[in-house]
Amino acid sequence: MMLHVPEVLTREEVRALRAALDEADWVDGRATVGEQGARVKQNRQIPELSPAGRQWGEQILKVLLKNPLFFSAALPFRFVPPLFNRYEGGEHYGLHVDGSIRNVPGTHFQLRTDLSCTLFLSDPQDYDGGELEVVDTYGSHEVKLPAGDLILYPSSSLHQVHPVTRGARVCSFFWVQSMVRDDGRRSMLYELDQSLQRLRHRLGETEETVALTGHYHNLLRMWSEV
Repeated sequence: MMLHVPEVLTREEVRALRAALDEADWVDGRATVGEQGARVKQNRQIPELSPAGRQWGEQILKVLLKNPLFFSAALPFRFVPPLFNRYEGGEHYGLHVDGSIRNVPGTHFQLRTDLSCTLFLSDPQDYDGGELEVVDTYGSHEVKLPAGDLILYPSSSLHQVHPVTRGARVCSFFWVQSMVRDDGRRSMLYELDQSLQRLRHRLGETEETVALTGHYHNLLRMWSEV
């Protein structure tokens, strides 16, 4: 399941973060990928252990964990702390799949990458190209969202970032280990949760919504790996 999560950051938060990022030191983005990814990756990133980068990443996660749409879809258990990348002057990232296991920088912990997240920090009109293309069983999907919006998609998907031919594409990107490993089960729980929320909005709390909520939690209890 791919999901657009709008307005994760406000315009003011985006402006403050971009001002800080524009003053940061950027390094070759190939430092954070394996041999296969290094062949097709051409961009720059904030170093993984940059204190400022870790601070900005923590702020993003703090906001994101309060976002009900994101939580409903991702059912997050653990995160690889957000990183930051920048594409300009023809830079791109060719077709690839994210590694299944990621080290958490600065620790001995590893996590399974169930979901990939890209939080856009540049508006579409500020650059040409730079579309995130995700390939799944339903075809190819190109994504280019307003600054402050996030796209969530399965880490098992092939994807790429098209060359940026004008301006700069700045994003935060990170991975989530979900409480529910299977994308199909996670999608069903998301649809059930969203339907329950719409029913509550329309009818209030009823005997039926209480019963359906019980089914939701029993399925989550059955499928979760926490």
